[in-house]
Amino acid sequence: MKLFGHDSAVSEFRDALDSGKLHHAWLLAGPQGVGKALFADLAAKRVLAQAAAPETLGEGLAVPGGHPTAQLIAAGSHPDLRRLQRLPRERKPDELARNVTVDQVRRIQSLFSTTPSMSDWRTVVIDAIDDLERPAANALLKNLEEPPAKCVFLLVCHSPGRILPTIRSRCRMLKFSRLSDDAMASAIRQAEPDLDPQEITALVGIGGGAPGQALRYAGLEIAALDDTISALIREGDRGNAARSTLAKSLSLKAAQPRYEAFLERAPAAIVAHSKNLRGRALAHAISTWEEARSLAGGAQHLSLDPQGTVFALAGLLASLHEPRP
Repeated sequence: MKLFGHDSAVSEFRDALDSGKLHHAWLLAGPQGVGKALFADLAAKRVLAQAAAPETLGEGLAVPGGHPTAQLIAAGSHPDLRRLQRLPRERKPDELARNVTVDQVRRIQSLFSTTPSMSDWRTVVIDAIDDLERPAANALLKNLEEPPAKCVFLLVCHSPGRILPTIRSRCRMLKFSRLSDDAMASAIRQAEPDLDPQEITALVGIGGGAPGQALRYAGLEIAALDDTISALIREGDRGNAARSTLAKSLSLKAAQPRYEAFLERAPAAIVAHSKNLRGRALAHAISTWEEARSLAGGAQHLSLDPQGTVFALAGLLASLHEPRP
């Protein structure tokens, strides 16, 4: 996988690595979905590969697929790498646990109790440090306060202001920004090479510079869904035909992902529509958005009927064209 749009972060990390003065902990900070986790994985691979066999490497963070380090990491068996993230729940394996636990953090101690196997370096990736429960954060802090020799921690972080100041102060921060449209398109095309150009364009438009966020909608015909939402706002739906059709189509079991996308897209469309309004129209849009946000936000948590929920939300969208008396 290639990283797009973060050349300055790559350059800063490589300069530190090549200088022989690599900081022991890096806080990779920025919006969710812009590529921080991919950067962490590529950087960890580069550190281990460069320590083991530097003569076969490319530019940036590149490591050829045939490199022994790359092969071991791809197989999930590199002895000098640990990756921490939320694990599947025991009773609901299709859902992730709420936090990275203290036991997960403590288990990385085994990495430091033995001599490195492939070189003299070890790496730890945590995706994301925001997900650490408080005891886990305190356990990690001990490693950062007394870092093992030749070990680098790569800490993905969505909200630096919310993590322990003592952790933040012991890290070198790399800031990641939202991607340009061209970089977004390249990242999406790499992840989903079979998408047609029209859908890629639609995903770029709704991703807000974060390909990871946009890819949640891949394959869901988001452009068509957004067109339906726009038509409801623009034309209304006096006979209820449009909202009835939409409600039936999104209530099917196979349409669950599109239903979830509609719950996100409908309130967002109201916000976009309200930007050019004034006076009563703006006041109505704001109150409509509040209703839509409340309904969409509680729909799944409260197990509301999807067909009824979509019909009601579509009615709120249509009301922007047909203001209530």
